Amino acid sequence: MPDLRDCVWGVGLSWSAGMARRPLKVRLFPRAESTVRSGHPWVFKDSVKSVSDPGSPGDLAVVYDRQDRMMGMGFWDPDSPIALRMIHVGAAVAIDREWWLRRMREAVGRRDFEASTDGYRCLNGDSEGFPGLVVDRYADTWVVKVYSAAWLVRWAEIEEVIREIFAPLHLVRRIARNLLPLARELGLEEGFCGAEGREIVVFREHGIRFEAMVRHGQKTGFFLDQRDNRNRVAEMAAGREVLNVFSFSGGFSLHAAKGGAQSVTDVDISEHALAGAVRNFALNPGLRTRHETVQADAFAWMAGSRRQWDLIVVDPPSLAKREKDRAGALAAYRKLQVDAIRCLRPGGILVSASCSAHVRKDEFFKLVSAAAVQSGRKWREIWRSGHAADHPAGFPEAEYLKAMAIGFP
Repeated sequence: MPDLRDCVWGVGLSWSAGMARRPLKVRLFPRAESTVRSGHPWVFKDSVKSVSDPGSPGDLAVVYDRQDRMMGMGFWDPDSPIALRMIHVGAAVAIDREWWLRRMREAVGRRDFEASTDGYRCLNGDSEGFPGLVVDRYADTWVVKVYSAAWLVRWAEIEEVIREIFAPLHLVRRIARNLLPLARELGLEEGFCGAEGREIVVFREHGIRFEAMVRHGQKTGFFLDQRDNRNRVAEMAAGREVLNVFSFSGGFSLHAAKGGAQSVTDVDISEHALAGAVRNFALNPGLRTRHETVQADAFAWMAGSRRQWDLIVVDPPSLAKREKDRAGALAAYRKLQVDAIRCLRPGGILVSASCSAHVRKDEFFKLVSAAAVQSGRKWREIWRSGHAADHPAGFPEAEYLKAMAIGFP
């Protein structure tokens, strides 16, 4: 029987010149085999029984089970706790340019946005078969964020694929901090690839204009993942005084204003973030809602506030970046809910969100509900939400975003 690695990486099938070496042969412990077959894209180091060669970050690896049957293929990274990121499960296939073009077209086909929105996620990494690669659009500028060494050694090829699919006027490459040394070794830097564009791009979300700092802003320049929840807030904001806690650059606030809010107050510890919110309001002169900013530690400010509002949005940054942070994060989330509910007028609404991957959605919804019960007030659940359609979560660890709205009649 021919070596299946030759079938995968035979003559004419080498998609990347930098990956012309023969693929690694990886065997897994039995407990990991079922995980891979179920479609989970991550294989941790302690699940790898053997590998044919120490390999280098980004090497293609062919995975075999205990009976020497091929299970699939993935990208190898000996320097990461996630040693293998799967790109295919099943029989041998050619991992070539057409393969990636087809995968990217499938991702595009899953998205459908109205003309009033030109800021969204085009490709969501591991959940869409591109492990460690994110592509976001902001008007005429596409931003690629690289979280895996596999794409650094394949940069020329994946850039070509992105350009063929999206035809961006401007393309920005951003690289995770831990990968910058390798990127420099390969001659890759962060910044515009090809034609230089604006470092601050104005894009539209539901017709509202926002700034995105595509070169140096958080994530790829804006928090696109809350787009649907921002629109839900707009639908509930008419005539209300709104408080946006951990407001950053005012995404929820501008949507509340569009929805007819009487006033909006932004609270954030970052002067830079609040200045961004002010600029975003200036980009939308048709929004005449009164806008106030407060620079303060949101936890302390909420605990000491005696003012009341009709709608409060609580959307903190991740409070549990590691599993060991979970207990502290849950306690902090509980305190935020209690303080927010205390600041709600009768008839008020609380919208609470969490982007902490180590806090499960069921326990987050439970603690928000428990805070409502603890208040002694009558309350009702209005909605729950998870990931927007352009941020699909294809496996449990990818499910980080959850939000809940509750009303107090």
